[in-house]
Amino acid sequence: MTRLIPLLLLALSGCSWTPTTPDLELTAPDNLYDTRLFDPTRQRPISFEQLTRRLADSDVVVIGEYHGHHGAHLLQARLQQALFRQQPNQVLTMEQFTVADQAALDRYLKNETGEAEMIEDANAWDNYRASYRPLVEFAKQHQRPVVATNAPQPLVRCIARLGLDFFSQLPANRRDRLLELPLIGSEAYRKRFEQAVGGSHHGRSNSDVLQNSYTAQLVRDNTMATQIARALDRHPGAQVLHTTGAFHSDFHQGTVAALKTLRPDLRVSVISPEFWPLEDDQRPLEASPPRGDILYFILQLPTEYRDPERQRQAMIQQFGHPAPACEESAG
Repeated sequence: MTRLIPLLLLALSGCSWTPTTPDLELTAPDNLYDTRLFDPTRQRPISFEQLTRRLADSDVVVIGEYHGHHGAHLLQARLQQALFRQQPNQVLTMEQFTVADQAALDRYLKNETGEAEMIEDANAWDNYRASYRPLVEFAKQHQRPVVATNAPQPLVRCIARLGLDFFSQLPANRRDRLLELPLIGSEAYRKRFEQAVGGSHHGRSNSDVLQNSYTAQLVRDNTMATQIARALDRHPGAQVLHTTGAFHSDFHQGTVAALKTLRPDLRVSVISPEFWPLEDDQRPLEASPPRGDILYFILQLPTEYRDPERQRQAMIQQFGHPAPACEESAG
């Protein structure tokens, strides 16, 4: 589901739009690796150097991404290095690995396994080498922690099938390893989630299905928030750089809202992507609240499918996992 959300959410296209602030113009990115940074509060573009200075006092910097986009991943790598120069006590936390895979990730960081072994043992995403290798290698080079924050995928699929009751019936030590109940969410986040994924449930049908899917989403969000908070406890004074799908952090909802509830003392900065160009009726730069504290504009990726049936078959192949034996694994 996490990888599917950007496909469901975003298909911005149309003519370009310039902010109304006098003497400022937001220009298009030059290529798929390029980004344009914008401060929605001050309504003006900013430079990469201005961004890094702005983030110097943040306890947690969350970089939302559209998974697999070159511009997003290059910005993450650049920002990781720039923030490290300002604050070497840095912890990288990642949605892209689950809590269950932390031991395999740690073995790699300690040079006990090779990269191919880590990719297999830690269930790394298919685009690991192209997208996340630079982040992990930089942390490894500088002997900085890399923390797996996501909930295990089999557990998420079971919750999506059976709901919160399944999670509540897990042994306490399994629950506590991930997060603490109650789950933290909001009505605004629920509405955004339902709008994004509701169409994917047609034919399956009732509100229970959608509710269970939303509960699974909250388990992911709350697990990531808990792991970030615990990473800060283990590394006092560190600055956390967290990489995640933008849906989990946009509007300071999802993972960010859960983290701020757990640790209201933290200074959390959210960097969110927007596709260029914008439609005339899409005004994210003027949105209140803005999608992120800082926005970065990227070009849209090529259209993957023109044939709806081929797209549907590809989705089935990617996400149509066999139903896990949830009832047996709850004990």
